Amino acid sequence: MASLQCSPVYKTFIRQLSTQHRTLRNITAVHTPILHKSFSSSSRTMTAEKILNGRNMNSQVRKAEYAVRGELAIRSETLKTELAKGAKLPFKRVVGCNIGNPQALDQKPITFFRQVASLVEYPELLKDENAEAAAKFYPSDAIARAKLLLKHIGSVGAYSHSQGIPHIRESVAKFISERDGYPADPSKIFLTQGASAGVQLTLEMIVSHNKVGVMIPIPQYPLYTATLAVLDANPVPYYLDESKEWGLTSKELQRAYDESNRMGIETRALVIINPGNPTGQCLTEDNMKEIIEFCSKNKVILLADEVYQTNIYRPKDRPFHSFKKVLKSMGPKYEGFEMISYHSISKGMVGECGRRGGYFECEGLDDEVLEQIYKISSISLCPNVQGQIMVDLMVSPPKKGDPSYPLYKKEYDGIYNSLIERASILEKTFNSLEGCTCNSADGAMYLFPQIRLPKKAIEAAKAVGKQPDHFYCMAMLESTGVCMVAGSGFGQVEGTAHFRSTFLPQPELFDEFCTGIKNFHADFMNKYRD
Repeated sequence: MASLQCSPVYKTFIRQLSTQHRTLRNITAVHTPILHKSFSSSSRTMTAEKILNGRNMNSQVRKAEYAVRGELAIRSETLKTELAKGAKLPFKRVVGCNIGNPQALDQKPITFFRQVASLVEYPELLKDENAEAAAKFYPSDAIARAKLLLKHIGSVGAYSHSQGIPHIRESVAKFISERDGYPADPSKIFLTQGASAGVQLTLEMIVSHNKVGVMIPIPQYPLYTATLAVLDANPVPYYLDESKEWGLTSKELQRAYDESNRMGIETRALVIINPGNPTGQCLTEDNMKEIIEFCSKNKVILLADEVYQTNIYRPKDRPFHSFKKVLKSMGPKYEGFEMISYHSISKGMVGECGRRGGYFECEGLDDEVLEQIYKISSISLCPNVQGQIMVDLMVSPPKKGDPSYPLYKKEYDGIYNSLIERASILEKTFNSLEGCTCNSADGAMYLFPQIRLPKKAIEAAKAVGKQPDHFYCMAMLESTGVCMVAGSGFGQVEGTAHFRSTFLPQPELFDEFCTGIKNFHADFMNKYRD
């Protein structure tokens, strides 16, 4: 990255990442005794005697940062433990708004999905002699789906095809075709351990030397900077415009590309997160066409992170369009355009984060590259089978007329409508806070408000070596039990401060949750008022 050091924009971005790195070093120093407590006495041997130690381990791993599981998240786990042991704290529970983990905040799983998952786990229930007993607990379509899956899988305890179970890849291809109105090829679809594994795998394909650059949005999801750090590649930041609802222009993309090009960086790919994380924006079709034109003009691969595609809260004004659909609508001029798009079972109304399931679809990639992606996939043998099964259920849920459809529809709509309501309530809460402004969420699971802190608070943060927004979030956690993520962990315009919060706490907790934030903020601002 040294060749980019003369760029003011890049220097700002790298300085923010460096601050995160120092913070993580401090966290490690504080928590190392706790983390190592359970190790054997031999682990207390001096580091210098170890073959692998902090000085000779892969330095790129040390550079990787992941803010959503950083110091704030570690402290929140400590507070949970203290509460469980009966400690008297200013709050009754820790609320983890730092990560989009719906079921950790009591979102109920979709009944049909869990019914099928349980049946494939225990196929004895599907035997003819157990049919009467099974029918008492499972609807007929759940039983039929489990039998169909097992016909194509065999046992969920066996390795599957390294690219993913063929039947499930066919289901994904059918889903994409019906969503977009254009055919999808199952041989170009790879099932993965969540979308993150797909992102990491495909970035491994793209990065061949340490002058490769990948364009990432600022604010961004830290998966991208962390993976690029491990690969010794260069994040090329482009900025979303907060004053225009986190809008994106082709002019800003071209600025970032040209700047990296002047500095000797070979920019090969552009990451687009749509709907956005952490910003919640949803791109218009015209904007997406501009992005495709930019990639085509500059010979850049488009990486379309579309894991929040069903989390759309203004469907009339800002519907979701997949990049695949928009690309195909642009005609034969863009035949052969190179793109990879990602989806996951962790988000939407499914929220099955712990099952680790997802997929990516390759469009226009060289056949040799596809062969190498398959080779790397095969080294890990296969994605976990239950995650693959949940992908199948996500892309092919109960349909109208099926026995399970009424309940599925009720559960799905209940979660969706509640998310819209909670997003609106939390947005109003943030906008009511002194010095705080917050754009509405078109989609995803997050709000990313800007907070203007008093000078005394900024000075207090500097005195303890923290970013001001991190200092604020830590104070909130200690006072309310609410764990959010500082905007500095996602990247932000120099001189601004933000934080990211999910709106996933359940409705019955929401009044208490919002009141706690308001009371904390008022106290904090009064304490540090200039």
